[in-house]
Amino acid sequence: MTAIALLTGGPDAAYLHHLAQGRFRIQQCGACAKHVFYPRVACPHCGTSDLRWADASGQGTIYACSVVMGKPGTGTDYAIVLVDLDEGVRMMGRVQELPQDQVRIGMRVQARIVEQDGKPLVVFVPQGAGGVQ
Repeated sequence: MTAIALLTGGPDAAYLHHLAQGRFRIQQCGACAKHVFYPRVACPHCGTSDLRWADASGQGTIYACSVVMGKPGTGTDYAIVLVDLDEGVRMMGRVQELPQDQVRIGMRVQARIVEQDGKPLVVFVPQGAGGVQ
């Protein structure tokens, strides 16, 4: 995808493009240096449109957790979490490689890019289980 296509597709398209390339990137403001997530066209901290893409560590701490219950007996329950990334932003995702009843607030996690229904998606695994490099 060209730079022009990334611009015309908006920040969401650019975010998904980076994920499709295996890179977990979030925006960082060139004026105030704060990180931004959910992708935007203007910095929510200072209002400038000088947002650049920066590689995210993917490391964070679970802030909140809820379990989504699947059909009984199917083993399809999963944990949805809000994660405070070390870069200072919060994002929602789900936890993999850990039973949902073991997911805890305050737990350290690492982002991992997976494919679901042909699209890239960020999920979280317990820190040390391997994730975004």
